[in-house]
Amino acid sequence: GEKLDGLLRARSESLAGVLNGIDTNEYDPEKDPLIAVNYTADTFDKKKENKAALQRELGLSEDPDAPVIGMVGRLSGQKGLDLVERVLDEIMATGAQLVVLGKGEEKYADLFSWAQWKYPGRIAARIEMNHALAHRIYAGADLFLMPSMFEPCGLSQMISLRYGTLPIVRETGGLRDTVLSYNEANGAGNGFSFFNYNAHDMLYVIRRAVFFYREKQDVWQLLQRRAMTGDYSWAHSAEMYMSLYRDMLSIPAPVIRSE
Repeated sequence: GEKLDGLLRARSESLAGVLNGIDTNEYDPEKDPLIAVNYTADTFDKKKENKAALQRELGLSEDPDAPVIGMVGRLSGQKGLDLVERVLDEIMATGAQLVVLGKGEEKYADLFSWAQWKYPGRIAARIEMNHALAHRIYAGADLFLMPSMFEPCGLSQMISLRYGTLPIVRETGGLRDTVLSYNEANGAGNGFSFFNYNAHDMLYVIRRAVFFYREKQDVWQLLQRRAMTGDYSWAHSAEMYMSLYRDMLSIPAPVIRSE
């Protein structure tokens, strides 16, 4: 809370949190003009074609059995990149491929540039801001990694869910509110998560996700469909704002139409 933790806790009964929404027209795999092949929750087999196209574009081995882990965003310590650095070799030992897109701190730019050299055909790093490529990563990756130290809301995990790319997140801030880790006991969940800011906890969850990708395709496709059909729109967020205003003003609820 930027030194406001005590005050916020003392006034917790007066506080409410509202998540951001995403532009569901721009980030729509059914109509997105920036991806190789359009698809929906009912035709997500076509997502494989986006994966193959992404692998070709970035010089990765065209291996449909290798899960592609995407990362898009600022290269900064807040994003948990020191965790990735700590267990990078172990991540690659799972047989996964890694795609990183973003700009930021030089130490992390150097890290991923070096990693691309060390693992040719398995790691692709693009140290730039590239909106079109970001769309293709969301569509072509199988998993999306966000091990953030802190994250007030986060948009990337919601965009990845929209494209059926299952997120792996640390349970902090908005990541905890939008990604529910798959529960084998009751089948609930739309991704994978870990709680402690610890590289090996993250690695365990990455290994778990890779296992489901390779060995439990029925579960994987269930999670994909659930991810793609979630509501990440501003209509949902707007309704939460309106609900707060109604509670404060004690006025009847109007009808809100979602376009």
